[in-house]
Formats: sequence, C-alpha cells, structure tokens
Amino acid sequence: MMRFKICLLVFFVWVFSISIEAQSNANVILHTVYAKLQKAKDYSVDANIKVDMPFIRILPINAKIYFKQKDKFKVESKSIAIVPRQGFDQASKMLADTNSFTAVIQGNEMIGPIKTTVVTIIPLSDTSDLVLGRLWIDLTQNIILKSQLTTKSSGSILTEYTYGSQASYGLPDKMIFSIDVKKFKIPKGVVSEAGNNSDAKKKDEKKGQIIIVLTNYQVNKGILDSVFNK
Repeated sequence: MMRFKICLLVFFVWVFSISIEAQSNANVILHTVYAKLQKAKDYSVDANIKVDMPFIRILPINAKIYFKQKDKFKVESKSIAIVPRQGFDQASKMLADTNSFTAVIQGNEMIGPIKTTVVTIIPLSDTSDLVLGRLWIDLTQNIILKSQLTTKSSGSILTEYTYGSQASYGLPDKMIFSIDVKKFKIPKGVVSEAGNNSDAKKKDEKKGQIIIVLTNYQVNKGILDSVFNK
C-alpha cells in the first residue's frame, strides 16, 4: 500500500511538472511573438475592405488605418468602414501581461505548408471581455497565422493572416475575419436587407466575412497624438 501511494505521488508530481513546463513554454512563445509586435511603435496603412454578410449591403471601400502604442487606433474613411479592432491590436493587448491569463500549448496544426503551434489562452479574471483565445503560431517567424478570440461583447471572431513585406514587424498584408453576425456590432448607417430576404432562416447565414487587404505601410515614421483626436 505504501509503495502504491509513493508511485501515485510520483505520478501526480510528474503530471504537474509537465503541466508547468507546458505553460512555461507557451509563455515563452507568446513573449517572443509579443516582442515582435512591439517593434512597430506606430504605423499607418491603406486598407481595402470588403464585407460579405447576410442581409448587409455595402460596397468595397478604401480606408486609412492609424495605430500608435499603446492603444491608439483610428480608421479614417469617406464611407462607413466595418473593421473589427480585435484583429489589429487585441492580440498585442492580450499578450502584454502574461500574469493575466493561463496559456497552454495544445499541439501542432498545418496551415497550408506551414506547421503551426496552437496555444490556448484562458483569462484569469472574470471581468475580462475575453472568454477564450486560440493562436496558431509560426515559430520560424514568430507570427500569428490564425487566431480565434471569443469575447463577451462580440462573440467568436476567427481571423486568418497573410504576411508579406512587413512580416518582420508581425504586420499582415491581408486579414480575413469570420464573425458571428448575431453578436457582431454593425455600425449605424449600414443598409440592412434582413426584412426582404426569404432565406433568412438558413443556418449558414449566421456567419459573415470581412476581408481587409493592407498596402503602403508606413512603420515607425511618427504619428502625432492629434491624429487620433480628429
């Protein structure tokens, strides 16, 4: 009996040590990704935004996006721009404090030809808007190729990232957002056709997409705070 208890104790210590090591490795990965994102102190970029949502009629628009650390963000457009802020600075804000969440490596998944490491993030505070986060990370470049953030305010948003000239800053050239239409907040003024669509009950119409193509990055050129107050 004593020998059994000792073996059981050793087993639990072993499982606990593996869990601690997994969390530690996850935090190291997230810290490396965060460090790359921090290289971009500010940036402006041209954005072409296409919206594909049930019951929403909106033409593709062009916009200008401004960002400045820590949390200044602005979208400038002559038309109404639907831009989920979560895809631009939510990851950076989320990773800023590793003490505010528990992170665990869930394994590996292929995204096209690239092997990614999947990290699950669970916030420790009940007051956090984030309920659960998952990041698919390319460890060779320390960039996020896909994220799934479930929040209290906007439901679940799946984002896919494509990189090009600004990969060294962790800034994508293209983002595809798959959103929960029922939860997502549609800006006032956007034309809705919900009352005129006979297929309104289709299950697949609960989802929508926002595709943003980003060009002409201006990184670390300096942006005045007054730009965000206009």
